[in-house]
Amino acid sequence: MQNSLTLKPVKYVSGELNIPGSKSISNRALLLSAVSCGRTILKNLLYSDDVKYMLDALLALGVKVFINKNSSECIVDGISRPLFSSKKTTLFLGNAGTAMRPLLGILSLSKNKIILTGEDRMQERPINHLVDALRQGGACISYLQKNDYPPVYIKGGFRGGKIFINGSISSQFLSSLLMTAPLAQVDTEIIVEGDLVSKPYIDLTLNIMKKFGVIVKVIDDYKSFYIQCQQKYISPKEYFIESDLSSATYFLAAAAIRGGCVKINGIQKNSIQGDLDFINILQNMGASIEWKKNSLICTKKKLMGISIDCNHIPDAAMTIAMLGLFAQQLVYIKNIYNWRVKETDRLHAMTTELRKIGAKVQEGADFIIVYPVKRFLHATINTYNDHRIAMCFSLIALSEVSVTLLNPSCVNKTFPSFFQTFKSICHDSII
Repeated sequence: MQNSLTLKPVKYVSGELNIPGSKSISNRALLLSAVSCGRTILKNLLYSDDVKYMLDALLALGVKVFINKNSSECIVDGISRPLFSSKKTTLFLGNAGTAMRPLLGILSLSKNKIILTGEDRMQERPINHLVDALRQGGACISYLQKNDYPPVYIKGGFRGGKIFINGSISSQFLSSLLMTAPLAQVDTEIIVEGDLVSKPYIDLTLNIMKKFGVIVKVIDDYKSFYIQCQQKYISPKEYFIESDLSSATYFLAAAAIRGGCVKINGIQKNSIQGDLDFINILQNMGASIEWKKNSLICTKKKLMGISIDCNHIPDAAMTIAMLGLFAQQLVYIKNIYNWRVKETDRLHAMTTELRKIGAKVQEGADFIIVYPVKRFLHATINTYNDHRIAMCFSLIALSEVSVTLLNPSCVNKTFPSFFQTFKSICHDSII
């Protein structure tokens, strides 16, 4: 894809579409399939950059993986034990947090000589809370360049036991521990310090673990967790990966802003993804939502403002911020400090780029306030190599001006076909 992409103004939005599989579910299911007993057929696997990094890592560690890109199906032969390498190995994981964090945990179980590294931005994303927790359980992990950040060198040794972990930065740290602990030598008690962010992602992790035969005891409303040692993950034979609700938010928002109706297939009311709550929020803001058996229809009505704590849905919160541009009142999103440690500092990035298109924005340490725009301006948007910045600012085309996105191929991280899918519901425009 070219270095920039200009989206022309869109007059009307309507259509029906399918969304690729969830990144968060895809990488968790791949990892548990790899260490489980038996063969697992993963259906509707997302095939994006972040998932490729996980696949490449598993292949490098000797796991047999067979991929059919055309059908989004993947077959994984489980090795019935923790992952390890008999020789010194370096795994490059790009900027994929859903690969780096879980692999760090699982690879800490066996005697290893493995380096986990990634892109420059990954080396700016702190990982010390997870490393500290794994060290409490006996793991030997060292930093190779800068303390608290990748790259890291893993020698193994994690046995389990009583572990304290800071839950205020990323739920992926706790998810990594949860997936690792059943394979440890002794029972593990995990005690969460601070306020746990993104709780729905912990529920997602626990749900997938249960599908692979492991149940975690949750104590005192997520304050602590108890995991029995020396368990086996058992393949469920087949596992269907839900369509990615984070990716669906952009198209639902498009319908609420400029629809028409947009129908999205492959979404159910009982989804295990936390971003399901975005649909309730969208409805509270004034959009019309109609559920079908295996799909959802969003229709434009009046779009009102909202004040909301989005700690539990940080990715979808970015889309809510974009809705503030088109709403009748301001949108105030709070308790989103962890935006700052994502693919980029998203609070700073969103504020900077929104101001370019004529928006009034207030940025705080852990909040953002977006006011309705009276007159949109054409702007060239720096996407910061962040897929969600690119997808969010595509919605500017729903105003009366065009928008130019730099490095649009960054969407390959989670949604390689995003712009083609976006074009499919846009009418009277040229992309």
